[in-house]
Amino acid sequence: MTDRELRKMSRLDLLEVLLTQSREIEKLKSEIEVLNRKIDDRDIVMSHSGSIAEASLVINNVFEAAQKAADQYVNSVKFRFSA
Repeated sequence: MTDRELRKMSRLDLLEVLLTQSREIEKLKSEIEVLNRKIDDRDIVMSHSGSIAEASLVINNVFEAAQKAADQYVNSVKFRFSA
């Protein structure tokens, strides 16, 4: 809306425009809040996903060590009974 159009409007029409804009601003503020919460939630998930990936690597190392120990035990049992 141009300045000229605004100047031709009555006070009541101008107030209606202001009210409409105010409602739109409040709606957009609410949407921004929702989106910011979603971003915060996603940031938390992303930070935890790094922790989960690190934990899975540690668990894999533990499983590998446990498998090696089990293999050694089985081999030693086989050796004792084959002798």
